[in-house]
Amino acid sequence: MNVLILGSGGREHALSWKIAQSPLLNKVFIAPGNAGTQNVGQNVPLDILDFKAVAEFSLTEKIDIIVVGPEAPLVAGIYDYFKNREDTKSIKVVGPSLEGSKLEGSKAYGKVFMMENNIPTAAYGEFTSESLEAGIAHLRANEGPYVLKADGLAAGKGVLIIDDLAEAESELKEMLSGKFGDASSTVVIEEFLDGLEFSVFVLTDGTRYKVLPIAKDYKRIGEGDTGLNTGGMGAVSPVPFVDDAMMQKVEERIIKPTITGLQKREIEYTGFVFIGLISVDGEPKVIEYNCRLGDPETEVVMPRIKSDFLPVLAALGRNEFGKLPLEQDDRSCATVMLVSGGYPEAYEKGKTITGIDTVKDSIVFHAGTKQVGDEVVTNGGRVIAVSSFGDNKDEAIALSMKNAELISFDKKNYRKDIGFDL
Repeated sequence: MNVLILGSGGREHALSWKIAQSPLLNKVFIAPGNAGTQNVGQNVPLDILDFKAVAEFSLTEKIDIIVVGPEAPLVAGIYDYFKNREDTKSIKVVGPSLEGSKLEGSKAYGKVFMMENNIPTAAYGEFTSESLEAGIAHLRANEGPYVLKADGLAAGKGVLIIDDLAEAESELKEMLSGKFGDASSTVVIEEFLDGLEFSVFVLTDGTRYKVLPIAKDYKRIGEGDTGLNTGGMGAVSPVPFVDDAMMQKVEERIIKPTITGLQKREIEYTGFVFIGLISVDGEPKVIEYNCRLGDPETEVVMPRIKSDFLPVLAALGRNEFGKLPLEQDDRSCATVMLVSGGYPEAYEKGKTITGIDTVKDSIVFHAGTKQVGDEVVTNGGRVIAVSSFGDNKDEAIALSMKNAELISFDKKNYRKDIGFDL
């Protein structure tokens, strides 16, 4: 089989690394990829939002499966584009339809879906610039902390948690005035839920589903979960407090109603459902849906899948999908993300990276990297994820931290407390 993976981050490196291990694979292409993906497949300089170019490449290279990494092509309708073209409809796109991707593309849509299917989540209200005064009244009628979410895609940075009422009112005005562009033309204000977060990943064809390894990521830039939100600073899998009893609740109250809800709305969904959850006094509630795998969670989820992942993807939409195994490694896996100085705000690119070849006993997943001549240089805010196995989470984290020290670039930053709350 020939596979095309869309994206250029650590998630896409982890996916291509895993798929490249399959004996069923002929060739894996990554568009546009990074300095790490070129070692497991062939990088392709495609604009992943130019669906015509992606389609022409796929036809030329006889691509069987396209795995969509980031959310932007999904929300823009790549699944529908391939399905509606006569010459590309036989190519399997792993990702939901345009309607299905609204679960991530619109926070308000996702909340309505949850309410409609009695899926436990935080109480909320949605507001636009026309209903600003109602939004301020909503804030004043509730106690902090205040959770403000841009309705649309904001690269993982559109969620603000604010303690002070006056600051929350000010931020609401700024968001509705375009702080996150069109993404915050509608703002969802949610009840604050206090608890421990975790991520559940489901692979589904809209009828059948498989649950992937559970993970927990760390979004804040600062240690102790302080500072600005990022795309993710590290992750751990499995999650110690997510036991069999908790997963039974998640499956019965959240996963099954989600799949049933897709069917009720007649939504075509052949791909990943990322369910962001929080355990509140031992009860799981949904924070948000994403319509693709998370990053950096993929960098701990893919290593823990022992089964060949390619035939599982190939079987989506067929009866045998439900019969194929998805065996998990019992060991713990932890990843630590090395980021550019200044991230998640302004940062410089083009810094030479050294020490990657000195890492032993860990997997180095490239995120924001680029090959320039003989050098690998930084090319993004999140640069490299160092993933390691251990007999327990502490061993896995310690090995990733040890090897994170060996990799160097100017103004390198990383959190040294991944897993601190477990």
